[in-house]
Amino acid sequence: MPVFLSRNLVALVAAASVSTFAAVHQAGGPLEIVVLALSATTLLLASVLERFFPYRAVWNRSSGDTATDWASAATMVGVVEPLLKLLGTLSMVAVYGHSRAQGSEWLQSLPFVLQVVMVALLIELGKYWSHRLHHVFRPLWWLHAMHHSSERLYALNNLRFHPLNHVINFAVSMLPAMLLGFSSEAILAYLALSQPVLMLQHANLDLRSGWANYVFSTNELHRWHHSTECAEADANFGSAFILWDQVFGTFRYQPGKNDPAQVGLFSSTTEYPARAGYWTQLKSMFLPECCRA
Repeated sequence: MPVFLSRNLVALVAAASVSTFAAVHQAGGPLEIVVLALSATTLLLASVLERFFPYRAVWNRSSGDTATDWASAATMVGVVEPLLKLLGTLSMVAVYGHSRAQGSEWLQSLPFVLQVVMVALLIELGKYWSHRLHHVFRPLWWLHAMHHSSERLYALNNLRFHPLNHVINFAVSMLPAMLLGFSSEAILAYLALSQPVLMLQHANLDLRSGWANYVFSTNELHRWHHSTECAEADANFGSAFILWDQVFGTFRYQPGKNDPAQVGLFSSTTEYPARAGYWTQLKSMFLPECCRA
């Protein structure tokens, strides 16, 4: 991969996302559409680049998991996200009433940049602990196992999630930020930066992001998290940012060598239907095997 892209792609995507959002925000344009466009463009860019500059060429070949990834992506984008948006709106109305459903006047009186920083810290903290607890408690791990069941990493893996896993993440991260009354613009600003970064997190690209690995949860760091070895995988739980891993001692980074021998489920997760299709994995949560000790 060209050295410039390898070292700077994550930072360039983050800078382009922030700049685009700021320009549209200043012009009073449609911010939600901008966030979606930035995310989709980054995912498409990663998908194209990994065809030409793969980190591991074998990861560009389907191992029978492509249909599962596409089914999950369609479910997440077409069903789960719209329902969560509706849930968030109804929750805001329930807390603030129809006339004040836009949130807290005090929080929204703060400087916009400070609002965005506070939103990012709060949402990332919720996502960090939700993610970490999904590795601790067996029923939660069974949900999260869908995400880890792929034995390769490539861009579309980012959308491979059990819907209930995603709902729990939303409930402990995005929803509190909404209910506290942060402005929708501040939350969208966080998403404008975080979502494009997430679209690169599973990319099959040989990125050497250097300093950005201490700020963002890059694909270098996230490869460790998908290791089949527990000692390696119980690290780097952060969503788009890696701050809380550094605070709570779960940050793992080895400059120049972030390469687990194998990715996928832990060897101890023997009952999970890792190579089954999307619907089999989806309903496995509701079978007795999921909660056995």
